[in-house]
This record gives sequence, structure tokens and C-alpha cells, in this order.
Amino acid sequence: MATDEEQVVRFWTGLGLPGLIDVHTHFMPERVLAKVWAYFDAAGPLVGRPWPISYRTGEERLATLRGFGVRAFTSMLYPHKPGMAAWLNAWSADFAGRTPDCLHTATFFAEPDAGVYVRRAVEDGARVFKCHLQVGGYDPNDPSLDQVWGLLAEAGLPVVTHCGSGPAPGKHTGPEPMARLLARHPGLRLVVAHMGTPEYSDFLDLAQRHPGVHLDTTMAFTDFTEAVAPFPRSELPRLADLGERVLLGTDFPNIPYGYPHALAALARLDLGEEWLRAVCHDNARRLFGL
Repeated sequence: MATDEEQVVRFWTGLGLPGLIDVHTHFMPERVLAKVWAYFDAAGPLVGRPWPISYRTGEERLATLRGFGVRAFTSMLYPHKPGMAAWLNAWSADFAGRTPDCLHTATFFAEPDAGVYVRRAVEDGARVFKCHLQVGGYDPNDPSLDQVWGLLAEAGLPVVTHCGSGPAPGKHTGPEPMARLLARHPGLRLVVAHMGTPEYSDFLDLAQRHPGVHLDTTMAFTDFTEAVAPFPRSELPRLADLGERVLLGTDFPNIPYGYPHALAALARLDLGEEWLRAVCHDNARRLFGL
């Protein structure tokens, strides 16, 4: 049987691509990652069911991604309480400095000094931000974030945002808070993580109304997600039409299946090779100027 690496390489070479760009991968301080894995192992309340980590390894995670042919990726990390984001940003800046194929990633929390450390991250060369409303439990329209969103909109930096209510709803998840945010900052380059699971249609609506809104495919369409939150097949035409704003994301290494399955799940949508090439490489290359 072919290895994961062989299957992934066969996928993108068959599309005539030079490799993949994955906008939703996780690298974070080891002690933080260990706590994240422990939460998944315990099937915590935001998980709700068994979630085995498929790529539970150490530094060789980088070699695994590179072996798959992932040419650029992110270090998605996020705070769950005040006073944590600035420290995570310092770690991520160092990681990006020694990992040239990682897009310099930063994050924030709804707290009084958010504007200060987000400006510092932008000045230090951050290329993408992560906003996790489910874990952070904050409202994206919190007044402490007004300066943050203004900075990010002005800089044109993508913000990968877990704003959908899957796998479990949070106090500020769902399309309504994001609709209010986009009404104030219509030019934001917002990347809706997980296709907005399970509110797929609502987030497709937002993408149609706002040209800066993108969606990432993280865990969407896979057997694991389809079992509890199937993507409505009636929305496939809209997904095809928005193909230039759909980006490959996987959640590597924190996925309960192999990386090849995430790609196979996209292929079986049967939206064509041109759509797959755009999603798996070309759209992110354009968004990040790679």
C-alpha cells in the first residue's frame, strides 16, 4: 500500500502542480501543543467525540509536511486567555525566522493591549493572523479589537478565523458576529476556517457579499466531518463559483485521519481539476504573493 507521502505527491503531480500550499497547519510551543493534544485525547467539550491525533510526532512534523510537497504553510496558534497572545507571537516570529517555508503567523485576544502587540507583529513582518472565537470565547466586535481590525484591514493581511459553530457552538460563533464585523470593515481579508462548519450556507453568503472573504477547507468534506455536519450538495455550484477564494487547509498535525484523505475529500466533490489546482495552490499563492 502506498505511504501517505506517496499518495499526497501523486495527488499534486497528477494536477500538474509544483506542490501544495496549506494555510491551516499548527506549530506552537511544545508545552502548548501538549495541552492541545491532551484536550483532544480527553474529547473535551469543544470536541465531543474521540479525536485521535494522526501526526503526533516531534520536530519531524516539518519533514513530514515537506515530504508531502507542502511548499508553504502556517503556524496557526491562538490564546485562550488574556496575556498570552504577545508571548505566542514572539515564539511564532522566531519559528518563522528559522523556518523559511512557514508564513509568519500571529494571533490576538480581546484585551486592552491587543492593538499594541498586533501593530508590533505587523511591523515585524507577520503575513497571516489567527483568530479563534470558539477557544478564545470573545466577541470579534469587542471594542478592544477596533484598532486590531483596522490595522489588519489597512495592511491587507489575511486573518484565518474559526468563527463557525463546529464542532460545538461558542458564545460568539456563527455568521452574525462576522456579518457585523464586515459591515464595519468590509475590506477585511477574512479566511473562514473549516468552511464555516456547520453554517456553510451563511458563510458562503458572506463570501458572495464581501470580495475579501475567503474560506479554507480544513476538515470540511472529510468522512469525519460529513458524519456530523455534511456539506449541503445543493451548495456545490456556489462553491465552484467561489473557487478563486477557497484555500486548502488541513489542521495538520491535529487531524484524526491521514493527510491524503483531506485531498481525496476535495477531489470527490467532482468540481474539476482547474478548481482543485486553484484551491490547493494557486489561490494561496496569489493571496500571499508567493
